[in-house]
Amino acid sequence: MNKAELCTLLNSLNIHPSRKLGQNFLLDPNLLDAMVREADIHPGQRILEIGPGTGALTQRLLAAGGDVTAVELDHRLAAFIRKTYETPSTPFRLIQGDACKQDYDALMGPAPFRCIANLPYSCSSPFLIHIMEGANPPQDFHVLLQKEMADRLSAATGTKDYGVLTVRLAMRYRATIVRVIPPNVFFPPPEVHSAYVRLEPISDPASPNEYRLASRIAAEAFAQRRKKTFGLLKRIYSEHILHQAFTQIGLDEGLRAENLSPGQYRALATCLDHLAQH
Repeated sequence: MNKAELCTLLNSLNIHPSRKLGQNFLLDPNLLDAMVREADIHPGQRILEIGPGTGALTQRLLAAGGDVTAVELDHRLAAFIRKTYETPSTPFRLIQGDACKQDYDALMGPAPFRCIANLPYSCSSPFLIHIMEGANPPQDFHVLLQKEMADRLSAATGTKDYGVLTVRLAMRYRATIVRVIPPNVFFPPPEVHSAYVRLEPISDPASPNEYRLASRIAAEAFAQRRKKTFGLLKRIYSEHILHQAFTQIGLDEGLRAENLSPGQYRALATCLDHLAQH
């Protein structure tokens, strides 16, 4: 679908792309084909797509053999997608609603699934946080999102982009920026570059309890990242327990949030939890 065809369709649906909703429609068919090719979809794989828009990526996911569940917030686009793709013979279902408020454990069930999507800018961060907290998060992600967000997901410890989202993600996935995307392949073009990101599972992902505890500690630490982590954590643990934990793990009590690696946050969370219960 070229720009003229897209504009005609959007006009027929009485849709004016919303910056608030992050509605930037991907036009480049070569890029869409590359996204699906790089995701290496196998027939029958269950795929979650967020923000299908007019279905440009949806069509390709289905053609590659995917069993697609799509979540679309805009009721007009949802009605169009449902009418176009939801047939008895097509492995597709459409959920109209907010992607950040879905119960994905209920929606996708316990079986493995993947997330492949052109994520709306407005929901990428809260969506990733929300779905990673589930009992059965996606096996992997292949998502198009804002370049600034991609830099945060893949940031190295100690850099300016390293933050609580980096830590949370790294407890379950390894992030790789596959390619950087210029604004002119979208309509309307966003004011920033985008990036296609692959999130692959790590070999020793955090358990749900470990993930919850480490996420809480990281959130406390990064809430005031210029202050020492040890002092900030005294709001939730006693100074005595903190001294013990930092000593056992071999952490300097002068470290700040960006100085602790994701592995160290996990180790600190496990140690503090053990000490607090004994």
